Parts: sequence; C-alpha cells; structure tokens
Amino acid sequence: MLHDVGLSSSAVYSFDGILVFGLLFICTCAYLKKVPRLNSWLLSEKKGVWGVFYKAAIIGTRLHIPVAISCLIMAFYIIFLK
Repeated sequence: MLHDVGLSSSAVYSFDGILVFGLLFICTCAYLKKVPRLNSWLLSEKKGVWGVFYKAAIIGTRLHIPVAISCLIMAFYIIFLK
C-alpha cells in the first residue's frame, strides 16, 4: 500500500525535498520582508513560532547570493539529474 503513493508525497521525506522546501521558505520570507504591509504583520515577531519567518527573512536578505546560487544548483539538479 505504501508503494502506491505518488511522487509528490514521497518527495516530502527525501533529503532533496527538504532542501527545496527550505530554500523556497527562505526565498519567500525574504520576498515578504520587502512588502511593507506584510513585513509589519508577519515578520514583526522575532521570538517564538513566528520568529522562524523573521529569521528565514534575515537569512535570505543577508545571504542572498549563496541562497540564489543554491536555488540555481537545486533547480539544475532537479531538472537534469533527478
């Protein structure tokens, strides 16, 4: 029964699926930091559960070049090697 699960749900448990989720989460939070209304609503809390969004946005803005390179490498890997 477990072998009939589709590719999308099995990718959640793979290491590259976790990396893709992390990269997309960091990129999304960094983008939301540039939107003033969403920045004050979503990224105002720096501690607790909502602080994860703030910390991901900080990582995305401070390390934007390594994050962008990682996204390109992951896209190349998924499109051509997987």
